[in-house]
Amino acid sequence: MEFVEISEGKVVMTMPVDERTRQPFGYLHGGASVALAETAASVGTAHLINPDTQICFGLEINANHIKAKREGIVTATAKAVHRGRTTMVWQIEICDEQGELICLSRCTVAVMPKKS
Repeated sequence: MEFVEISEGKVVMTMPVDERTRQPFGYLHGGASVALAETAASVGTAHLINPDTQICFGLEINANHIKAKREGIVTATAKAVHRGRTTMVWQIEICDEQGELICLSRCTVAVMPKKS
């Protein structure tokens, strides 16, 4: 996974579709897509909180796998749709090089006070 952009309420990341991210039948593994989505949402949340006093953890994630992919690169674009005091909700679209939607995910990230 590689970061392309981290900004206020938005994260863009890429991930190769290769032997590391394919399932046994040769297609992008749904779990790899979910890992990419949650990473983008968690990093996006970490960018919005105070790292000295707060920490964040993935709380819930869902994913709809729309289209199969055998090789190349996928790009995740995560956008914050809710920025609460204790939770943030992100929508993540994972697309191929042609902009075709591969996976649509929503991730809720918990924001908690850091313990000493």
